[in-house]
Amino acid sequence: MDFQLILSIILGLGLSSAVGFRIFVPALITSVGVHFNYLELADSMQWMSSIPAMVTLGVATVLEIIAYYVPVLDNVLDTIATPAAAVCGTVLMGSTIMEIDPLIKWPISIIAGGGLATTIQSGTTTVRAASTGFTAGLGNPVISTLEAIFAIVMSIISIFLPILAGFVILWLIYKLFIQKKLPREVKQ
Repeated sequence: MDFQLILSIILGLGLSSAVGFRIFVPALITSVGVHFNYLELADSMQWMSSIPAMVTLGVATVLEIIAYYVPVLDNVLDTIATPAAAVCGTVLMGSTIMEIDPLIKWPISIIAGGGLATTIQSGTTTVRAASTGFTAGLGNPVISTLEAIFAIVMSIISIFLPILAGFVILWLIYKLFIQKKLPREVKQ
């Protein structure tokens, strides 16, 4: 396995993890990155570099971010965002992996990219539901802001510093899955 392939997989995982926080932010940042030649995607995804794609993704990003500040709508969006995260995470992951057999590329994209995006989206849904319960929704704008910031930062880090993105993903996996399962004595 060559280094470029590994970097493309880490890039895809980074973008997929960002999708778990906001669906359209990583797609927009990827579109801009491809347009300005900071990033190369598979041939079938070159449409993302077009001006109409950037404008469409830009409008969708703004609408998504604003919608998460509307009470009740934020929780409804989480219901819609979970399957959308799976699709977008899969597509972004698949678009970054080039020069590999599609019979290998797409199962990896579905399992790793779609799975990571869905897992993180499920986590954010749980956090927002808890915030709604504990704060009557008053804490949700803070959560929405943090999610949007993380989606932006993670997308940018994934494109420009994919190795760092890989470490952030490992940290997220540790925090979400491993640390919670450790006995209390080991945590301290």
